[in-house]
Amino acid sequence: MSSLHIAILIPFMMAILIPIIYPYTKKIHTGWFVLLVPTALFLYFLTFLPTTTEGGYEYVSLSWVPSLGINVDLYVDGLSLLFALLITGIGALVVLYSIYYLDKASERLHHFYVYLLMFMGAMVGVVLSDNLIVLYIFWELTSLASALLISYWFHRKASVYGAQKSMLITVFGGFAMLAGFCILYGMTGTFSVRDIIAQTEGMAGSTLFLAAMILVLLGAFTKSAQFPFHIWLPDAMEAPTPVSAYLHSATMVKAGIYLVARLTPVFGGDAVWFWTLVIAGLVTLTYGSITAVRQKDLKGILAYSTISQLGLIMSLLGVGSAAIYMESGEGALFYSLAITTAVFHLLNHATFKGSLFMAVGIIDHETGTRDNRKLGGLMTIMPITFAISAIGLASMAGLPPFNGFLSKEMFFTSLLRATEGDFFSLETIGFLLPVIAWVASVFTFLYCAVTFFKTFFGKFEQSHYEKPVHEAPFGMLISPVILVALVVTLGIFPNIVAQSLVAPAVTSILPRFSVDELDIKFSLWHGINTELLMTLAIILCGSVLLITMKKWSQFNIYKRERDPLHWFYDQGLDGLIHFSQTVTRVQMTGLLRDYFVYMCAFILLLLGWTFWYADAWSFNISSVATTPFFVYIVTAVFIVTALCLPFIQKRMTLIIFAGIIGYIMALYFAMFRAPDLALTQLLIETVTVVLLMLAFRHLPEMAPEKAAPTKKLGNIVISAAVGVTITVVGISAYSLGTDANFSSISDYYIENVYKLGGGTNMVNVILVDFRGLDTMLEVLVLGIVSLAVIMLIKHRFKGGEDV
Repeated sequence: MSSLHIAILIPFMMAILIPIIYPYTKKIHTGWFVLLVPTALFLYFLTFLPTTTEGGYEYVSLSWVPSLGINVDLYVDGLSLLFALLITGIGALVVLYSIYYLDKASERLHHFYVYLLMFMGAMVGVVLSDNLIVLYIFWELTSLASALLISYWFHRKASVYGAQKSMLITVFGGFAMLAGFCILYGMTGTFSVRDIIAQTEGMAGSTLFLAAMILVLLGAFTKSAQFPFHIWLPDAMEAPTPVSAYLHSATMVKAGIYLVARLTPVFGGDAVWFWTLVIAGLVTLTYGSITAVRQKDLKGILAYSTISQLGLIMSLLGVGSAAIYMESGEGALFYSLAITTAVFHLLNHATFKGSLFMAVGIIDHETGTRDNRKLGGLMTIMPITFAISAIGLASMAGLPPFNGFLSKEMFFTSLLRATEGDFFSLETIGFLLPVIAWVASVFTFLYCAVTFFKTFFGKFEQSHYEKPVHEAPFGMLISPVILVALVVTLGIFPNIVAQSLVAPAVTSILPRFSVDELDIKFSLWHGINTELLMTLAIILCGSVLLITMKKWSQFNIYKRERDPLHWFYDQGLDGLIHFSQTVTRVQMTGLLRDYFVYMCAFILLLLGWTFWYADAWSFNISSVATTPFFVYIVTAVFIVTALCLPFIQKRMTLIIFAGIIGYIMALYFAMFRAPDLALTQLLIETVTVVLLMLAFRHLPEMAPEKAAPTKKLGNIVISAAVGVTITVVGISAYSLGTDANFSSISDYYIENVYKLGGGTNMVNVILVDFRGLDTMLEVLVLGIVSLAVIMLIKHRFKGGEDV
């Protein structure tokens, strides 16, 4: 096992250790122990910078299920390293912040940090996994850990509701993504991302290409809160603020971004991929920014601003995918700016949004409210928090000299370049892209300004707050101060990350380029150009809307904070529950006969459709051996006995006749040279008959049920149809077995039972070796049933309820 594998395991190992050490360390905040994990991992991942900066990578493999192509293969290149550093770096700051935010006396810290470490390890696993199935496992672990963190304050209904919503939506997307991964495996024969990328040439011609693309995008869109799947993110704000700062600004919501970026070499260059990402991204950007203006809760504003910013990054990845479509190096380089901008803004967003979430947490912690209708005048009371918020909001609004300004200007440049394209219908509707982006940016500026002025300016009224307001303790300020320091530093000196972090990540997304070819350089000033004029127009229009806010804030649409799309989710969930209850009432009648009807009907439909679809009917008895006369006699007895069963009224007689059928089956096995099966059948049938006779001997007689003639007719039809279907299946299977082009599974067993299983008894080897997992699960089921029976008996003897 390599150090990379250990790096992923360390958070999980620490999560297991915390509940053990927590009872003995209650005097010390658990966060101090946890802080060691992300800090050590961040320093460890920094050691990979020299390798990725030069365009190299690190690859390690650990065999897991090689027969299925599933191994724990880990891959560190520029893209995965950038995410790993964000996950561990922001994670360390969040843990430090949580030490002062969460009270060790009143909070269940051992639960909180177990969930947080579980999430951290899963996220690192997602970004480092080269195997799609392993990536999927970690992907779903992030959903589980996220739901646990959101519902941390489980006594609040809103927290449980938010956790349930995030789980349902993201897991739904995860299942769709898994189906897409399986289709990719069917197309390429591998689960390795690197190997799939190596086989991209010609994949677009496959009939399964579009299906795989859509399914993968469903997983990415649900995770990264793209419209209309964004509705889980605002409700996830019920989590403690450290969770919001970590999961919903820097890590979990970026998992979908990572997936799209990682698979851009596979699907990029296709018009559907291009327009799906661009349209979904711009719609999410615009919708999120407009909806953020209507919010009154500071975390609600930040939630929709996160949705909006994620849409911005997604649209950039869509525009940048045109670089794969372009054949010439210059044309591809022209559109690669969008990918560069996406990576740079991904980094910038983590810094300013993380600091803003922490600042909002400080305001909530020290004032007892996040409602901007109650807040005001905090600039002089909380000067450091004011400075943190001012820098973070200015960066998010795209104002110089902060890092958000640089990536926003590059965003406009990328969309303006897209209008020059003569492919994917850009020459006709491409002009709309920068227009939509500009409109969304106006509202981005507006909600940043509203948040800033309503929170920190105006008259301070102590009566609006539940407790005396004061500045946060020094420890709670350390993490946001570090993040806003990065906001300023990356704004003034952006090139410190250009070649070390951004360029290697871009080359991972666009493997046709090298770090030297990209020659990425950022600049705070580009002169007076279209992008700068768009920024000035944004500030002007946004300021006008801010000044006239008293007039347009009277509109009903502004007063409705809740996103109307939540109604569709609530109604859909209620409808699903009612539908399942209706199905349950119809299906769960308590009658074994009805259950058999449902099962047999399903089998008939499944087999009937399969026969029709595969044209599997075959009838060939040319090679049938001569049947001895006594077999006909035994068969006649079998048929007569079976026909007698529906007419028998006495239970004991019914058991005896049913036993006769079982013994005749044993006789069939003996006649056709399967003595071991005959012996097994005899033993099972004898035990079954004896047990049934003993049980029914002591049970009271029950009056026979009266069923309507139509129901009896339906049972007869289904029973006859099952018999006919199974007969047809048997005849067709035998007939196909006589076909020279059809290889029977029995031939495989004959050839490999001794060679692979090391035994001469074919049946035993099949059960123990070839079907070992099946047999093990059967034993497990029997063991569970046995334990349940023992528990029921003990419960009865201890004076419990009659069972």
